[in-house]
Amino acid sequence: MTATVKPASFGVARIRPAVVAIDLHRGHLDPMVATMPAPADVARRVVAANAVLLDWARRHGVPVIHLLTCYRDVAEIAANPFWNTRAAEPSATRRNVLRHNLAGSPGCTVMPELWRAGDMLVDTKKRYDCFLGTDLDFTLKAHGVTTLLITGVNTNSCVLATTVAANVRDYAAIVVEDCVDTMDGPSMHDAGLACIRTAFGWVMPAAEVMRTLTTSLDPVTVA
Repeated sequence: MTATVKPASFGVARIRPAVVAIDLHRGHLDPMVATMPAPADVARRVVAANAVLLDWARRHGVPVIHLLTCYRDVAEIAANPFWNTRAAEPSATRRNVLRHNLAGSPGCTVMPELWRAGDMLVDTKKRYDCFLGTDLDFTLKAHGVTTLLITGVNTNSCVLATTVAANVRDYAAIVVEDCVDTMDGPSMHDAGLACIRTAFGWVMPAAEVMRTLTTSLDPVTVA
C-alpha cells in the first residue's frame, strides 16, 4: 500500500528548513560591476524579494546559507568544455564566462542588501551544482536541515542543478518562485521551473512559503 504524503509535510518527518541562496552576488546583480549581469529589472526584483524572505528566515531562526561562485583563475573556468564554447560565441548570454567572478573582483561579494551578521557563507562554488566541491551538504547535515528553501540565480542553471542535486540527496527542495530568476530570459526561467516542479521539488511563491512554514516549521537554531 502506497503511503499518502501530505503537501504541508513536504515528505519529511520534521520540517527543518534552511535558505540556500545561490549567487546573490554583485557578479550577477550589480550592474556597475557584473560580468554576467541579469537584466536590471530582474536584478532589482530578485534582490527585493530575497530581502523579504531572508529577513523572515532570520526572525524565525532559519539558517541563511549564501552560495558564492569564486574562481582562483581562468583555468578553473576554462576546464569546462561547454563554457569555452560560450566564450567564443558573441551572441551567447554567457559569453563573459571566462572573466566571471575571478577571485579579488568586486563580483565575488554577496549583495550588501542581502547579507547580515549570522548568515553563513559557502564560497567554494565553481560549478552550477552547489553541492559539487563545497561543504554545503556537511553544513546542512550538521545543522539538522531536512528542507531547502532555494533562491537565487540562474533558474535554468544553478538553481535547477542544485535542486536536482538536493533531490538525489533526499532533501525536500522548495524553490521560492519570486526569489529566483535568470539572465537568459523569461522562457528559460519558465523552463527551469517546469523541470523542477515536474520531477525534483516544489515551486512556491515566497508569501506561501512564509505562511506555510511559520506555522509548521521546526526551526534550526544556529549557535
